Amino acid sequence: MPFRKKQDPHAHDREFDGLYDEHEWDDHDPVGHFDFQDAPRRRRGCGWTAGCLVPVVLVAAVAGGAYYGYQHLLDNFGSPTCQFTANGSFDYSPEQAANAATIVDVGTMRLGLEPRAGEVAITTAITESKLRNLTYGDRDSLGLFQQRPSQGWGTQAEILDPVHSSAAFYNKLTQIDGWQAQAVEVAAQEVQRSGVPTAYADHVSAGQVLTASLDGSSPEKVTCRLDPAKTSSTPAAVVAKIANQTGLQATAGASGVTFRARSTDRAWTVAAWAVTHAEAEGITSVTVGDREWKRHRGRDGAKWIGASTPAGSATSVRIDLAGR
Repeated sequence: MPFRKKQDPHAHDREFDGLYDEHEWDDHDPVGHFDFQDAPRRRRGCGWTAGCLVPVVLVAAVAGGAYYGYQHLLDNFGSPTCQFTANGSFDYSPEQAANAATIVDVGTMRLGLEPRAGEVAITTAITESKLRNLTYGDRDSLGLFQQRPSQGWGTQAEILDPVHSSAAFYNKLTQIDGWQAQAVEVAAQEVQRSGVPTAYADHVSAGQVLTASLDGSSPEKVTCRLDPAKTSSTPAAVVAKIANQTGLQATAGASGVTFRARSTDRAWTVAAWAVTHAEAEGITSVTVGDREWKRHRGRDGAKWIGASTPAGSATSVRIDLAGR
């Protein structure tokens, strides 16, 4: 049932022009003996003198500093975030994003189900756990889908494995007659048998956007703004995780991973997986053909750009790891 109670253990000068333009000579007026025409006059403007350039430079420096300070604030405001933008826009933490990619890929790639299944699963996981692999919940509920060992979903260890829990969800979903024609929230309730069946409807839109962003049908729709990577997994470990979650076989290299896809959809599925798992695996860049996402804490991390070193064809993917 949807998780409802958190029990986490863990004054400037002025000139008066014309003021003395006309005056009468007065022997008793000492000022009148002064020739105002011969007196030195103050310049109307500074010109390009050092005395005038100093304040200009100071103002420019202050303005420039304020601008760059503002840009720095924009680049570092908030926590690291991943964004999904296919037919809408939703932001999630790197942890949530990685779990979402695992859920979608287990269904659409490893099990070969249609994207509709991914929509149902993601909608359910957002409702139940907010896409977090929880070690607690209502009664003995655990994991992304708040599945219960006492209800036959598996052991605690199995339920806390995102691949196992996702596969178990899809197995139950596909046993429901006509689930493909049901509304997403209805299908979710058929699987979960929740005590709050109306809760799923609140997250259908997010489930649809995340699935479309992750299943490869919408290129360049997943980005993450992340802090610099300090460590990374080995290329072999990344290859193993891709195989476990997607059923696809990539190749480990000395400094990263490469994948040759049969279609652009599959290439972008692997690319989306890599971006969402960049935080956990220490991935620094992901390249698909001539397009590239580079790990960056600022706004540059929220976009795909032309690759400085293309990966090859539009179906070729290169994943670079930190310190390799």
